[in-house]
Amino acid sequence: MKLVVAIIRPEMLNDVLEALYRREVRGLTVSRVLGHGGEAEHVATYRGTTVKLPLQEKVRLEIGVTEPFVEPTIEAIRDAACTGEVGDGKIFVLDLERSVRIRSDERDESALTPTLVRQ
Repeated sequence: MKLVVAIIRPEMLNDVLEALYRREVRGLTVSRVLGHGGEAEHVATYRGTTVKLPLQEKVRLEIGVTEPFVEPTIEAIRDAACTGEVGDGKIFVLDLERSVRIRSDERDESALTPTLVRQ
């Protein structure tokens, strides 16, 4: 099991979500964050005062996946979030020791694997 963490541009979020859905990657958390990498500092004027804004708005996605979904998840994010410009973001893949679905007490891989509800 892995935890895929991606930091992307906010305007690319919908494209990334669509790409993940097409690859059947389900279950994620999205957070608004501030950060900086290789981008140049942004300078703004606020009430007549020039202010340096070294931190840029970004979106952080956290996705717990089983091993077969790691590469499709990375590819979906990379393909959808890439503009070719500095500041497109990063993807990190971390080992995930345990996972528990609160509702059903499913553990580890079964807690991450999406299940379709049939009516």
